Amino acid sequence: MADVDFNFLARQNERILYDLAGVGDELRVQGAMTLQLEWAVASLPEQVHVVHNQIGHINDRLRQLEDAR
Repeated sequence: MADVDFNFLARQNERILYDLAGVGDELRVQGAMTLQLEWAVASLPEQVHVVHNQIGHINDRLRQLEDAR
């Protein structure tokens, strides 16, 4: 039977724990990005409504300018 190198196993264990800590950080960042996207998507109908109103005002001003000619 092969001899077990406990120092090697300890180093590997430390590396795995370090990698797992990085995964936790990545998950927190991904979660924050998902929340930002969710908020952005939730506000889209309001933004479209505002842009629609702005376009309506621009059209009204263009009609006034055309009628003034």
